[in-house]
Amino acid sequence: MRKVLALALLFSCAVVLPLLSQTRSALESDPSGWKDLLADKTMKDWSRLALAGNPIVREGNLSDPSTWKLEGDILTCDGKSIGHELLRYAPELKDFILHAEYRFPVVEGEKGYNAGVYVRTSLDGKIWHQAQATLNGGFLFMSTMVNGAPQRVNLQKQMKENRVRPAGEWTAVEIRAVGPQLTLWVNGDVVNQFNECGVPSGYIGLEAEGYKVEFRNVRLKQLP
Repeated sequence: MRKVLALALLFSCAVVLPLLSQTRSALESDPSGWKDLLADKTMKDWSRLALAGNPIVREGNLSDPSTWKLEGDILTCDGKSIGHELLRYAPELKDFILHAEYRFPVVEGEKGYNAGVYVRTSLDGKIWHQAQATLNGGFLFMSTMVNGAPQRVNLQKQMKENRVRPAGEWTAVEIRAVGPQLTLWVNGDVVNQFNECGVPSGYIGLEAEGYKVEFRNVRLKQLP
């Protein structure tokens, strides 16, 4: 009987430990000093930028005809096969923490959901660093400067674990950019870190790749 109880206790600990290992987001840990980037319903500080030569996107702000719409506290891109585009926030930033939450509405038979949260992005969108948002995981993916030239770096294989929730549920991400280090936190734990970012500043933004996606609680904390 004692052996059975001991095994039961061991099993219960094995189940609970992963939950205890979760870490709170920076926003939860210290809610002071954050700016709500969706508080201004005019979205005047945001503009659309076509990525990878997308000929479909009409670049400009959200007062133009757009697939992006802010209703209440939720920003939605309706997809409609718009291709690859970035909704870019205006000020150029150096060191900061960016918090965002996203959700893909469920589409029957769809498996290729794709979006992203961008940081340290050049004005023309050719240099970028993103938290990739797919159901296969949240990880750092970038076109960054390596030895003076742009180079693709994909850290999916270095991803600690897939913490992205299924379509229809909200996933929270935080990117901390401090000097050459980019750290990605997803739903309770750090999953990726890149220590050789040679781009000291840039723009942040939200990426769409032709799939309907919703964003909320997009908040920025600039660091000294």
